[in-house]
Formats: sequence, structure tokens, C-alpha cells
Amino acid sequence: MESKTVYIKGMNCMGCVSSIKNVLEKLPGVESAEVSLEDACVTIQYDAVSISVDQLKKAIDNAGFEAII
Repeated sequence: MESKTVYIKGMNCMGCVSSIKNVLEKLPGVESAEVSLEDACVTIQYDAVSISVDQLKKAIDNAGFEAII
């Protein structure tokens, strides 16, 4: 398992936190996503063989936020 912290622009409430967590944890290869509203970031545990960092970024961006890697 790999771990990656991604900073996120556009997150301003617990609904945003929930949306990002749900989007990421539904992706194949993602074990967990711990989102911090305070720090404006998410730490993702994932299988690098199954999913790439670019795919993680794209999923966050497609959910209406801006992922900064």
C-alpha cells in the first residue's frame, strides 16, 4: 500500500469532506481516504498497481474540487 497526501481547494464544509471521502473510497484500489477540513487535505491509502495518483486527482477534480499534488 502507498500513502499520498493531496491538498484540496474548494472544500469548506463537512458535506465537502463526506463527498471527497465517498468518491475516493469507491475507487478500485483505494483502501481509505482520511479527509481533514482544517488542513484542506486528504491522505489516501491506495494500491499503486491498481490506481495512479493522476486517477485519484481526476476523481477529486471531477467531484468539483481542485486537487493539488
